[in-house]
Amino acid sequence: MDRKLEKKTWTPRRIAAVLGGVVLLAGIIYQIGFADHRSTMNVEKDRLSIGTVRTGEFTDYILVSGQIEPARTVFLDAIEGGVVNRVIRESGALVKRGDTILILNNSNLQLDVMQRETMLYEQINNLRQTRLLLDQNDLNQQGQLAEIDYQISLLEPQYQRFKELHEKKLVSDREFEEVKEQYEYNVKRRKLTYASYRNDSIARSIQLNQLRMSENRMQASLTGVGNILDNLIITAPIAGQLATPQQLEIGQAINPGQRYGQIDILDEFKVRVPVDELYLPRISTGLRGKFSLSGSEYELEINKIYPTITNGRFEVDMIFTGERPEGIRRGQSVRIRLELGQSEQSLLLPTGGFFKDTGGNWVFVLNAAGNAEKRNIRLGRKNPEFYEVLEGLVEGEKVIISGYENFGDNEVLELK
Repeated sequence: MDRKLEKKTWTPRRIAAVLGGVVLLAGIIYQIGFADHRSTMNVEKDRLSIGTVRTGEFTDYILVSGQIEPARTVFLDAIEGGVVNRVIRESGALVKRGDTILILNNSNLQLDVMQRETMLYEQINNLRQTRLLLDQNDLNQQGQLAEIDYQISLLEPQYQRFKELHEKKLVSDREFEEVKEQYEYNVKRRKLTYASYRNDSIARSIQLNQLRMSENRMQASLTGVGNILDNLIITAPIAGQLATPQQLEIGQAINPGQRYGQIDILDEFKVRVPVDELYLPRISTGLRGKFSLSGSEYELEINKIYPTITNGRFEVDMIFTGERPEGIRRGQSVRIRLELGQSEQSLLLPTGGFFKDTGGNWVFVLNAAGNAEKRNIRLGRKNPEFYEVLEGLVEGEKVIISGYENFGDNEVLELK
C-alpha cells in the first residue's frame, strides 16, 4: 500500500544555506560596525625604546658647559714699547706684587727722555732767572725808599729849625724856601715811590706765585719723564699666577698698548658659561646650577649676565655658593645643570627621538594586547630628561619614545 510522504521544510541544505547567510550577514555587520580598519605595521619590539609615564618632580633646567676662570684677573699691557732684553719670570710662575717680570730696551725712548729732561732743565733755569730778576728789582725799590727816608730824616729837622727861625725873622725867605722845597720834594717822592713799590709788589707776588706753580709743574714733568724709563721694567701689580698667551723671547718686539699677559688671582674662581640666545629672557641673576666633579657635587649661582650675543650665544658668570673643588685649574671645563625655575610635581614622559617626528602632538601608546596605538597628547615644558605631560596620558602607561621615521602613516604597531 502506498504511503504519502510529507516534504520537510528545514532540510539540511536549507539549514546550511540559512546558516551561511547569517554568518555572511554577521561578517558584514562586524566589518561595518566593529572591525579595526586602521593601518597596521609589524615592528620588532627589541629595536624600540619604551618609556613609562610617571608622576615625579619636574625641574626646569638646561645642561650647559662652562670653563673655570679666576674670579679676578689683572691684564698686563705695555705702556711703552720696546725689545725684550730679559725675561725674568715665565708663564705659569707665581709672582708677588712688585716682582720683575720683563725688562725692555728702547734706545729711541731713552734718547727722547734725555732731550726732554734737558729742555725741562732749561725752562726751570729760565724760571729761576726770572724770579731772581724780580727779587733784584724788589731790592732796588727798597733801596730807593731807604735812600728817600734817609734824605727825609736829614731834611725834616732842618726844615723845622728853619721854620722856627723864619717865623722869628732870623733867616731869609729864600733860605727857608730852599729847605722847604727840598723837604716837600722828598716827601712827595717817597709817596710816589712807595705807591709804585706797592703796585709792583702786588704784581710781583702774583708773578712769583705763577712762577712757583710753573716750576712745580715742570718738576713734576721732569719726574714723570724720568719715570718713563721705569716703564721698560715691567713688574707685577698684584700677587697671583702669571699667564702669557705666548712664550716671550729675547729680541721680541712689544708695541705700546700690546697685551702681553695677565695675572690670575687664585684665591677665588668663577665659571664662565655660554648659553643659547633662546634662553636669554629666562636668565636672571640668582639662578642656581650644579655640577659634579670627582664624585662630589658643587653649587653655583649666576652673578653677572653679558647680554651681547655672539654666534647665537650670550655668556654669564657663575660663582660658587658653598665649597669649591680643590685643585681646579683655569680653563677646566665642567658640565652644569642650570635651573630655570622652581621644581613642582608633574606627570613625566622620558625624552626621546619621537618628538622631532611628531612635534609632541601624538605618540604610540602600548595597549593591553601588547601592541601600540597612535594617540593625541599635549606636552608642556621640557628638560634634558623629561617632558611635562599636560593631556592624553596617565601614570603607568608605556610609550614608544624612540624615533618614528620608519612608521609612516600607520596607526597601529603590532609588536613582535
